[in-house]
Amino acid sequence: MAGDRPPLDDPSCHHAGPSPVDEILSVEKAQRMAEFFGVLGDPNRWRILSALALSEMRVGELAAAVAMSESAVSHQLRILRATRLVSYRKQGRNVLYCLKDDHVFNLYREASDHLDEPPEE
Repeated sequence: MAGDRPPLDDPSCHHAGPSPVDEILSVEKAQRMAEFFGVLGDPNRWRILSALALSEMRVGELAAAVAMSESAVSHQLRILRATRLVSYRKQGRNVLYCLKDDHVFNLYREASDHLDEPPEE
């Protein structure tokens, strides 16, 4: 109920203020977001993203950094590429992987920062 909402300046709640109903996610977009975040439900994928947030890397370098086999890293990279979280470029015979764009880096950083915040009392 609207009367039960915290005031707009309440620090315990973040919202952009009143918004019209047409700004609520469509069912289709909500489904796409659920699938997108479902991909991020694997801790190994987060470790790969964290390594790529530091530097672009080859599969072998990533495997060593996250202590996984190269085939396991390749499998995870295929999933991350299909979700447009990771990109690659060829440099001679090498394939270098990186985060797709600033959105992905910011998503990683914000999630990490959020989890580092102390819990509310």
